[in-house]
Amino acid sequence: MGKVLMIGAGGVATVAAFKIVQNQDVFTEFMIASRRKEKCDALVKAIHDKGYKADIKTAQVDADDVEQLKELFNSFKPELVINLALPYQDLTIMDACLACGCNYLDTANYEPKDEAHFEYSWQWAYKDKFEKAGLTAILGCGFDPGVSQAFTAYAAKHHFDEIHYLDIVDCNAGNHHKAFATNFNPEINIREITQKGLYYEDGKWIETEPLAIHQDLTYPNIGPRDSYLMHHEELESLVKNYPTIKRARFWMTFGQQYLTYLDCIQNLGMSRIDEIEYEAPLADGSGKSAKVKIVPLQFLKAVLPNPQDLGENYDGETSIGCRIRGIKDGKEQTYYVYNNFKDMASSLDVIEFICKQIATAGEVKYRKMFGDYMIYVNDKPVVIVGDDIPYVKTHEAIGELMSAAEEGYPYEGAKLHYILDVSKPDLAVKVVSKLAEVLPYPKSRKKKK
Repeated sequence: MGKVLMIGAGGVATVAAFKIVQNQDVFTEFMIASRRKEKCDALVKAIHDKGYKADIKTAQVDADDVEQLKELFNSFKPELVINLALPYQDLTIMDACLACGCNYLDTANYEPKDEAHFEYSWQWAYKDKFEKAGLTAILGCGFDPGVSQAFTAYAAKHHFDEIHYLDIVDCNAGNHHKAFATNFNPEINIREITQKGLYYEDGKWIETEPLAIHQDLTYPNIGPRDSYLMHHEELESLVKNYPTIKRARFWMTFGQQYLTYLDCIQNLGMSRIDEIEYEAPLADGSGKSAKVKIVPLQFLKAVLPNPQDLGENYDGETSIGCRIRGIKDGKEQTYYVYNNFKDMASSLDVIEFICKQIATAGEVKYRKMFGDYMIYVNDKPVVIVGDDIPYVKTHEAIGELMSAAEEGYPYEGAKLHYILDVSKPDLAVKVVSKLAEVLPYPKSRKKKK
């Protein structure tokens, strides 16, 4: 899958793009395409500004238009198309992939633009077509859906003979310090939350009114949070692939302030997804007006905070996992597999995390220097952290260890450094241990005896 084309340039696409350029040994050629090419170009600039060297192509495409998509695919010839556009566009992108012989991956299932309703049946209808074409289509490859299915599959393989009860729980205990904002595309988020709930029990799907069922659930390191039953697409896939499941539900937390604003939005008609006519002044300053058609929810999206901008002031913790009950060796047992992420809002939190990842390399300390941080291992300056990115010198002693590493500049006027990937602690420890052996002590310090 060396040649990849990603459609979309929003918040999720930004995260994916950075991850792709961090793994250029796998993703050897990369293109970003979206309805507005300037958004793609801005994303590429942000990647290069962080010190990543990658030849990233960009293109303009209307993902609602199969012919435009086919023209782009035939030109770039990707092995894999990553669809991070809107869920309304899943089917057109899948059609183009079939026509051009491209494999397909997305993070959210299809829903019609004129109806707030999503289910896998539309995309599952493509299964035979992709199989006959010798192509792969991976659906719902995000966190939930995505990791939630992987968690369940892991539990089924290693901890259960039969899974009977499954609760997927999603808690956002963070704070973006906005009166009202959504953590991903507001249009998609509000459509998802305001539609009817759905869960599976005893072979039947049971529908509920939106957010009608809720209860306190306790999340690790967070505590109890009011959690609401919702429909989520991975339930459809999981009960299909694990037929011993008797009940499957999905829960998500919401704060009271969020729910109050959401109720107001609905009562004002701003969550509507149908078109309305509106008399609007022309933007040319002529004083003339014209009738235009707008979708209230899409207009609301335009005035709400951009999810991509929430991270700067975000703090708190999230917890997403699967609570499972079933049978193993004839005995009932429970298993809870989850992931917690604590936002590291300040540089100090980042520094402490880096130090934790390399703690086994020796005595690790840090000090602040001119707005950046220097991390010392056994009293030697080994890692410099600029803009929360850890860098180490391009020393021959670690050349082989860092042969696949990205490079960048920790500060203006600095020499080129390796970027240390502390998400791989075993490698990071080897690198800093080697540097601690070969680098000199600071001139103002003498080696301790």
